[in-house]
Order: sequence, then C-alpha cells, then structure tokens
Amino acid sequence: MPTISLPSDPDLGQLRKQAKDLRRGVRSGDADALALAAQHHPDGGPEPAVRGQFPLSDAQLVVARAYGLTSWARLVHHVEQIRGLTRSPEPETSGDPADDFLRLACLTYDTDGPDRWAEARALLDAHPDLPAASIHAAAAAADARAVAAHLAGDRRGARREGGTFGWPPLLYLTYSRLDRAADEAAVLGVARLLLDAGADPDSGFLWHGLATPFTALTGAFGGGEGGIVDQPHHPHARSLARLLLDAGADPNDGQTLYNRMFEPDDSHLVLLFEHGLGQGDGGPWRVRLGDAWESPTELLRSQLSWAVTHDMADRVRLLIDHGVDVRSPFATRSFGIGPAQVGRTPLDLARLTGSTEVVDALVAAGIEAPQLDEVDALVAAVLAGDAVTAARLRQTDDGLLGRVAEARPVLVLDAVTTGRRSAVEVALALGFDVNATAGPGHGRSMGETALHEAAMNGEREIAEILLTAGADPNRRDTTHHGTPAAWAWHGTQPDLVALLEPLTAPDPGSSDT
Repeated sequence: MPTISLPSDPDLGQLRKQAKDLRRGVRSGDADALALAAQHHPDGGPEPAVRGQFPLSDAQLVVARAYGLTSWARLVHHVEQIRGLTRSPEPETSGDPADDFLRLACLTYDTDGPDRWAEARALLDAHPDLPAASIHAAAAAADARAVAAHLAGDRRGARREGGTFGWPPLLYLTYSRLDRAADEAAVLGVARLLLDAGADPDSGFLWHGLATPFTALTGAFGGGEGGIVDQPHHPHARSLARLLLDAGADPNDGQTLYNRMFEPDDSHLVLLFEHGLGQGDGGPWRVRLGDAWESPTELLRSQLSWAVTHDMADRVRLLIDHGVDVRSPFATRSFGIGPAQVGRTPLDLARLTGSTEVVDALVAAGIEAPQLDEVDALVAAVLAGDAVTAARLRQTDDGLLGRVAEARPVLVLDAVTTGRRSAVEVALALGFDVNATAGPGHGRSMGETALHEAAMNGEREIAEILLTAGADPNRRDTTHHGTPAAWAWHGTQPDLVALLEPLTAPDPGSSDT
C-alpha cells in the first residue's frame, strides 16, 4: 500500500528532487529516510556499511513504491498520463464572451454559486449567438438545435475538447448549472445527440491532477465539499445520469460517490447499484490510472466508513443489502477514519462515534457486539449523549477520565462532529478540554478546536454552549491560522459569523486600526 498520495498537479522535477533528497538522507543516516527505504525497498534498508553508496536508482524505486507504483518508470508514466488528463477549471475573466460564458455557467469546484450562473445567463442574453458559434457553448446552454447543427457539419465535434476548460461538449452539458428550470427534454436531447455521434459516456478529467476523475456522471450528480447550494445536482440529475449509464458509463464513479456522501440522500446510490456499482474491474479509468484508482470493492468500503462514522443508518442498510463487507476491520485510512481508527471494525467505529442507529443496523444484520473496554465504553457513551451510562462508568473507576483524556484528548471536538448537543453537553460535564486542538486522525486534522467545527457547520446552539464553557473565539487553527469566525465565513454560515465576529480580536497582522 502507498504511504503517501501524489500531490495535486504532480511534477516530475519535484519527484526527481525527492529521490535525490532521499538518497542524500540515506547516505547521511537520516532516520526518516532510512525508515522510508526500509519500508519500501524490496531488500529493505541498506546496511550501515553500504549506506554511503546508496544509488539514485534505489532512491527512485523507494519513492515510486511509496506512492503506490512498482517502479520509477511506472511512476514517470503515471505522472505523464495524469498531466495529459489534468484540467484546472478556474481561469480568470478573459473578456471573451464565449470563454466567460463557459467559465461562469459550469461547476468548477472552486468559486461556484448562483451569482456566477446569473452572470452566465446575462452573458448569454447579451450574446444569443454563442451556441451557434461553438458546440461547447451550445452544450452548456442545452441548445439541442444548435448542437444538431454543429454535428451535421462535423460529427467528430461530439468528442472534440475545447472551450474554456478544454472539455468535450458532454462535460459542458453535465456540469452546466446555467438554468435550474432547464427543459428536461432539451437536456436529454443534447445528451443523446452527443452520444449518438460518438461522445464518450465515461469522459472526464483530473481536477488539478488529483487521482479521482471528475466524469460526466460526476457533473450530473453534483454535490461536493462546497455544499448543495453552491454545488447542486444538475436539475435533471437522475434522468441525465440514467441516460449516461445506459450508454455505458461505468457506475463505479469515485468522485460522484465522494461528492454525494455528505448529504443523507441515497438516490444516486440506488441508481448506481441498478447499473452495477461495486461490480466489474473499475472500468476505463482504472485502466488509465491503475492502482491509483480504487477498486469497486474499495469504493464501497470507503462509503461504508463515512456512513458508519456519520450515523447514516439508511445508507449502511443499503450497503448491507448490496453485499458490502460490514464485518472486516478497516485496514487503511478512509473517509471518516484516521490513523487511530485503522484496525477497527464498522461496529467498533459506530459505537465509538455514537452512531447508535448504525449500531442497531449492524446488529440487525447479525453482527455480534463484543463488550468494550472501559475507555472505549466511556467514549461511546459520551458521543451517544448517554449521560447516565457515562456517570456510571466514571463512578466505578476513578482513573477512567484521565485515561480517556489521554486516548481521546479532543473528545469535545469529536462530540461536536457528531452534531449532537447531548454529546457535547456530556463531554463538557465530564470536564474534557473545550479548547483542545485536533491532531492527525481527529476532526479535520487542521489544529482546529470544537468551536471551529461548530462554526463551520453552522451549529449556533452548540457554539453558544461551547462559549459558555470557555471556548476561546480567538484560538487559531494550526493549518490556515483561522479563527472560528473565519471558519464560519468559509463555511458560508452568516449566523455564526454574526455570533463570533464581535467576540474575535482584530488580526494582529491587519493594518486596520
């Protein structure tokens, strides 16, 4: 298994430098370099007597294997492949109406939102000839007549990359959010015209070179970290996605699964399961990306980990019904699982995140619930908001709170992450640190506090409870150095911004007086 993931927009020059730095580190006896070589070189780390001759070729092999590739040549090929598939859809205003229309009309997963789509509509109203001038604009506008005219002149245009983002027309259709009232017949008509002319239903791109492709299905289903307002589903997501799937799009679409996992709606999973989600070899993108692309089984286990740790019992039941393994421990980090949770079973994780409905679903599926040790039992009680059980456990073991604080130092943050007021109140009543900061494997691992998380999630009632308990509104996370108020602003939570900004001291680096 890889130790690290390739960065966005991977660069061969940087990778070559990593290999040279590793060679230098091994030759000088650097502990981290030696540990990496020992983990990933087929022969283990070099013996002390020959470290000084550690060759660059061996360092390159170690770097490649650390990224999950079997050789340096395969890593080079993989990066070159990525570069050819990479798009960075966030160009600045060009002043060209056609380019600006496409930039504003489509999801970019950068600065999306209704204001951009209104600008795109205004541009199209001011330049109604844009669809006639470009098949890419015609697709984004769902103008079936214009698309048909373009294809009548050149059917190869259905696959031709172009426009602002260098996409084929099908992607401009599925990522367009120009009109929430778009006519369904027009949208599906454009899709059929493009597919009949040879458009690839599996077409997609690598966003900034990241390993999971943003496909036509991804665009249709929408969703993402920006939330359902700024990154909504296509207005005809289900019918458009069904058409793509019927045309051969592979249902094992990792980015779709990721973007839609944050919301409780499972309609996308139902449709994907109807078309073979979890089956097959991963389709054309796995052929292109190899082991960097999760297998169908791994994709569904990742969905399970998120559902289990976020109390999505209906999703867990759906996954159980489709044969997903809900018994085996999670062997690697995944969505909702940090280093401390690796090796836990789904039932363990459900209990230790207070996901009581998920526990019931797993037990109903025939999984036995072994007795938890005292530390885990108290954590489970706190995160379930079970004050009675928590008090009983504390009374029977005077040293238990100290051991829990050592094992879960950010238990208040973990309680906030559940979204349960009762869990937060129980954690605070037991005296756990309201200002503890997240480290690797906890929360977002950005050095945030419980108040940061409540602010980001728009949990005003919980934020007020935290403030009353002594949460510091001026504490900054260790990654972006943002205050809870800044997190509220980033999370588009105006109510929390209004609560926290008056309590936040001015930024000492600001020139404001």
